Amino acid sequence: MTDPAAVERDAAEAASAFAHPAVAPDVTAAYGEHPDHVVDFYAPRGETRGPAPLVVLLHGGAWRAPYDRQHVTPFADFLARRGFAVANVEYRRGSSLPHQNAEGPVAGRWPETFDDVAAAMDALPALASAALPQADVRRTVVTGHSAGGHLALWAAARHVLPYDSPWRLPAPPKLRGVVALAPIADFAVAEELGVCGGASAQLLGGADHWEERLPCADPAALLPTGIATAVVQGRDDIVVPQQVAEAYVAAAAQAGETVGLTLLDAVGHFPLIDPAADACAVVAEEISQLAW
Repeated sequence: MTDPAAVERDAAEAASAFAHPAVAPDVTAAYGEHPDHVVDFYAPRGETRGPAPLVVLLHGGAWRAPYDRQHVTPFADFLARRGFAVANVEYRRGSSLPHQNAEGPVAGRWPETFDDVAAAMDALPALASAALPQADVRRTVVTGHSAGGHLALWAAARHVLPYDSPWRLPAPPKLRGVVALAPIADFAVAEELGVCGGASAQLLGGADHWEERLPCADPAALLPTGIATAVVQGRDDIVVPQQVAEAYVAAAAQAGETVGLTLLDAVGHFPLIDPAADACAVVAEEISQLAW
């Protein structure tokens, strides 16, 4: 049973992260025809001179429909104020009505969620160059929080997808690296722990599709990528516990890949995207180390 004090702390951290007003983007561009096929761009603020690295941001929310990119717009603005060009990506998420024997909104859509992330990543170099002339697309770092952390890791691993996957790339994507924030990075461990009410299995379409689709979706099965990767995780996270990140890092080590893991004391799930929290500055520094 989860410690009541931990639940109370998590609720306070979530309230702080969601208390910031949404920050409007400088430019919005479409990468497809669906209403969710959009990217919000934030120009680098301050005294940044010359081209700025591009940070591609994939939001979390257990791949569920009620959680869209708006809740990470303060984080996008925070990164822009740190001198980055930022692309905040939207994608199709689950239905707002429960099905697949799920309690609450079902997580994700198969294959649409993956279709969208692949399409957005493929379109971003051209979209960013047109929308933000300050963006240096040759220095692109992908980051994501929670379910978005999963999608960030997946986006960087498309070249190691099974050969028959429609999302497979013939060569590694041109990325400086990935910074995954409390990612749902190992589906087997996430399901064992009941992370987000079984959202990983829902994303794959339910238990009947688990074995078939896992090799195309689970970052722990898509290793090594050869792309620099850093994982940032709060030790007190009760939403996506640190065991999930540790399992992914262990799988990476077994595959011969080195992945950095930063564990933050007295930090839960939401401070990683909360501009008012010290953890957010740690995230920005991890991105900087890969981007600059």
